[in-house]
Amino acid sequence: MKTKKVKAFYNPPSLVLKQLGSSLLMAYLNNWWNYPGWGFKYGFRSIPVANGAWGMGCIGYPGHPVWEVTSACNLRCIHCHAVSGNAEADELTTDEGKQLIDMIASVSEFRTLVYTGGEPLVRPDIFELLRHSQQAGLANIIATNGTLIDEKMAFKLKDHGVVCNAISIDAANPDVHDMVRNKPGSFDLAIRAIEATKKAGIMLQINTTAMEYNMPHLPELIDFADNSGAGIMLMYQLVAVGRGEKIEKATLKKSANKYLSELIAKKQKTAKTIVEPVAGPQYWPYLLEKKGIKDGLGLKLAGKVFHGCAAGRGFVYVKANGDVWPCPFVEISAGNIRDLSFGEIYRNSTIFQNLRHREDLLKGACGECNYKTVCGGCRGRAHAYSGDYLEEDPRCFIRETSKHHL
Repeated sequence: MKTKKVKAFYNPPSLVLKQLGSSLLMAYLNNWWNYPGWGFKYGFRSIPVANGAWGMGCIGYPGHPVWEVTSACNLRCIHCHAVSGNAEADELTTDEGKQLIDMIASVSEFRTLVYTGGEPLVRPDIFELLRHSQQAGLANIIATNGTLIDEKMAFKLKDHGVVCNAISIDAANPDVHDMVRNKPGSFDLAIRAIEATKKAGIMLQINTTAMEYNMPHLPELIDFADNSGAGIMLMYQLVAVGRGEKIEKATLKKSANKYLSELIAKKQKTAKTIVEPVAGPQYWPYLLEKKGIKDGLGLKLAGKVFHGCAAGRGFVYVKANGDVWPCPFVEISAGNIRDLSFGEIYRNSTIFQNLRHREDLLKGACGECNYKTVCGGCRGRAHAYSGDYLEEDPRCFIRETSKHHL
């Protein structure tokens, strides 16, 4: 199948203004003194990673497609939302994968494609798929445990259009990381991947899942990511899905959710990397409240930049079998690309339409909240605990804080 080349992220001036403009508001709210240095070092390099997006959500940026290319994995992490282990029999074939890539590339707001799993690098045809999406005009991102990336692999990834390696680290303490990953030595292999990524000139991102097991280690871990040369750090919260459902006691309660927002904001002031929350959209109203922005024009303007929960609102997650979900934590299929085109599912399905217009549909405290545009609550947590993706977020601490202030 011959792929038509399309133009991708080739308008630097406008993209720089859009992307750096989004981070500028976050820098102002956090008193992020190292922001100019970050912008100089990573600003241009982050453009293909976030496709010149305007705005920040709870999992990166708008226009953010992620494909779980396989359920196969060489690790058995205790918190894996995909319950990875062996490849499933119904995973998309190479040709079906290429068709999916072409369908994603045809959606104008999508100029990147994140490959995840499982462990994407164990899929036998991964480089054929990466080359295809590179030729389709998409910037490739690999979300990986890092255990398979040595220097040779890193340069091969770069040659196949990979602009960012998102490597998972659960603690700067090797014993804690290896315990979470269920494999001794996995920390050392992840460090090897970090060094290889930097040597190849690929942007480094550190992904972390915050849970009760590693909460005491998170301050040190943020410092580790900062000192490792990461341009981006995504701080996930454990959501009770996949294997995480079996360790529900490890999910963060309201007080821990608040502590995590406070910790990120505190560290961001002096950090050289940008730290963003995932499954913790309360971070954005938390920052606004610190500056006294609770309503009026300030909140309205902030809503243009902070999109809160990104599920179905620019973020889309494709399972290994072709099912299309609004988020890896909202375990509801809006359709399968074997039956309907990706674009039709993304644009027209009821689930995606509801999430795009959530302000009028959210229930409980989230429906009554002043911050439903900039936050909207974690739809994954809402669904995990109530079975309804439009219900209130049971781990939100903002409503109580807001009432206290008012």
